[in-house]
Amino acid sequence: MARIKALNPEEATGKTKELFDTVKSKMGMVPNMMRTLGNSPAVLNAYLGFNAGLSYSSLGGKLGELIAITVANENGCDYCNAAHSFVGGKMGISEQEIDDARKGTSPDTKINAALVFSKEILNKKGAVSNESLENVRAAGFNDAQILEILAQVSLSIFTNYANILSETDIDFPKLAAISQN
Repeated sequence: MARIKALNPEEATGKTKELFDTVKSKMGMVPNMMRTLGNSPAVLNAYLGFNAGLSYSSLGGKLGELIAITVANENGCDYCNAAHSFVGGKMGISEQEIDDARKGTSPDTKINAALVFSKEILNKKGAVSNESLENVRAAGFNDAQILEILAQVSLSIFTNYANILSETDIDFPKLAAISQN
């Protein structure tokens, strides 16, 4: 059971209602994560703004989803794992690519470099090695794209932590729980 209430969009008022209406018009529903963030219109608005900003990323939606899956699994966020695996599948990302991203790997060398780099950003709290930076550059990422990888990891950390803290009820097809050592 959720530790922070997911608001009912039909009962929302003010700025929260406006934001819920925008989400519903784009997605056809208001996912529980956003219903939970809606307890603070400032937080939901910030999330939506950050997410919208990343839609201009040169990384593309596929790599953004794969990074989100990698980070969700590193952080043990069952909600984000389910949500991004579902969205990724709807985008045409294969089950094998999604399974690989859960482990932070890909047979595609460029994608693999981005996922490995994402894990290092996360696990080293941004203090990546010079070697890692050179490896991601050698894979074909420029400085703007390196910052975009960082931004995707950062947004994923926020949503992971929000869902873990809230114990958000999963409203996407459920997957096996992530086991953390």
